[in-house]
Amino acid sequence: MGSKVVAITGAGSGLGASLAVQYNKIGYHVILLGRTLEKLKLVGASFLNENYSIYTLDVSKYKEVNEVFEKIVNIEGDIDILVNNAGVGYFELLENLDVEQMDKMININLKGTIYCTQQVFTAMKKKNQGSIINIISTAGLEGKVNETVYCASKFGVKGFTESILKETKDTNIHIHGIYIGGMGTPFWVGTEQETQSDHLMNPDDVAEIIIANTILRDKLSIPEVIIRNY
Repeated sequence: MGSKVVAITGAGSGLGASLAVQYNKIGYHVILLGRTLEKLKLVGASFLNENYSIYTLDVSKYKEVNEVFEKIVNIEGDIDILVNNAGVGYFELLENLDVEQMDKMININLKGTIYCTQQVFTAMKKKNQGSIINIISTAGLEGKVNETVYCASKFGVKGFTESILKETKDTNIHIHGIYIGGMGTPFWVGTEQETQSDHLMNPDDVAEIIIANTILRDKLSIPEVIIRNY
């Protein structure tokens, strides 16, 4: 029997890359998903072994998501763990956001999570097993200045996560909402948070906590994990 398969969106940098490295280290076949092939290749090159595959994907495009996931299943088999990590943020007062920025946050953060989850949901229900890990951010728990639409997208993911948790209540599918504060990743480059880097968490530490809290265990599941900066 082959390795279990974990698919990670936004795997080219930051938390996605950290998760990918750690899943590879513990024996999973890692599917690296992201928009930039070069970044995905660099992540794969850092692995301890070649137990991984790369697929370029823009999660905001439904047709592309459908085609790529169909290809993955045909080549790699069913996905055991889906990590919805892809995200984008623009941090300005509401009146300073343009329509393209607003659309990207809703389309990537919220719709992308929904699109990718839908692709694995039927197979997971049929097999009565699998895990979906949604990386949500603490912006999905409380409103913040300069994060109006970003928070709106993450509150949407929170509602979606809580709803699929109810839809899988009587199954062996595990749903996890991960609420994370600021990390030292390219996500914050050029923002005010970057100047407060002393308070940004190490994505390797966060990845380790996520994996430890979402690993399958007898008679328990952890639907919500909150990881805050101090």
